[in-house]
Amino acid sequence: MATTITCDLAILGGGLAGSLAALAVKARHPAMDVRLVESGTRIGGNHLWSFFGSDVADADRSLVAPLVAHAWPAYDIAFPVHRRSIAQAYYSIESERLDAAVRRAFPPEALLLGRRVLAASPTTAVLADGDRVEARGVIDARGTGDLHHLELGWQKFVGREIKLETPHGIDRPIVMDATVEQIDGYRFMYALPFKPKRIFLEDTYYSDTPDLDGPALRVRIDEYAAARGWSPRRVDREEAGVLPVAMGGDFEAYWHSGGKDIAKLGMRAGLFHPTTGYSLPDAIRTASMLAKRRDFSSGALHEATHAHARRAWRARGFYRMLDTMLFKAAEPAERYRVLERFYRLNPRLIGRFYAGTSTVTDKARILTGRPPVPIARAVRALTGLKVGVTA
Repeated sequence: MATTITCDLAILGGGLAGSLAALAVKARHPAMDVRLVESGTRIGGNHLWSFFGSDVADADRSLVAPLVAHAWPAYDIAFPVHRRSIAQAYYSIESERLDAAVRRAFPPEALLLGRRVLAASPTTAVLADGDRVEARGVIDARGTGDLHHLELGWQKFVGREIKLETPHGIDRPIVMDATVEQIDGYRFMYALPFKPKRIFLEDTYYSDTPDLDGPALRVRIDEYAAARGWSPRRVDREEAGVLPVAMGGDFEAYWHSGGKDIAKLGMRAGLFHPTTGYSLPDAIRTASMLAKRRDFSSGALHEATHAHARRAWRARGFYRMLDTMLFKAAEPAERYRVLERFYRLNPRLIGRFYAGTSTVTDKARILTGRPPVPIARAVRALTGLKVGVTA
């Protein structure tokens, strides 16, 4: 028999944004009846999220600190004519940590796992098994809205956690190794040294299309490991993804595509960095914002999350402009030069860029000097004119 579950707040989607919001709200309002609805059987799925220390404000570190599985004081980058170590902290969160943290914070009945949502409104969620969740307010954090409303490039990847026969010999992450062959746009390898014989390797592309050739990327990961002298014993985990890189679009149409009057979080709210596609810094900020609220009624939640996401979208036009230059003014095989030039800048500027908090001075510095793309192509890209392949 179908039942109706009542609560104060229902969060739909147990990914990063939904889970962090649930944790933050419950910590600040322990008496609230918060329910987290997730179609999978585990919170966070099978994911690894990494971030720079500068991505998280000091006031929000208590939310994310228990989730950190790996931490390093610095990271490396490598390009054909530029290599550098940057003394900025770098961290990784494993989905297993997130799952365990949520299960500790909530009683079993508050976690509606393996429960798919068929339809949602500002106060109700209808589940595939016939049950209903009714709340003072519902927040939807179930992935993206209709991406056709945005003008996009793509960051796509396959990552594998590998157990090696012998130690890999590196002591800090390689966030970008663009010395590899440039295929399908801007390509780089990403390496996280978890333990002396355990490493996470990811093959990543800034591409014009979202098509992901998993078998080919797995072969290239193996080739990269072999070139470094690493002999894999086994692959313990694999993940793949395609993230949007925003050049423009209609924010309001995108927001409404996920439900006009319902509050939203994460990718569904358009809360991701336009250039990296990463949503962790925004997920933390939004969770913190929600936790400070007192009014969790449906209308108030929609107004708050919509205003928060709209401010972020409007503030990030600079990054969308840079993305337009990257995808429309740079030849795919030459895109690495844009990043190579960027990584010669001040480490604090680089940190603010990834956090989405670039200052006016930062923006001027990024644009100063000879551009790493043809000027004519850059002008036509930014004015919306067709960019010819021979220009």
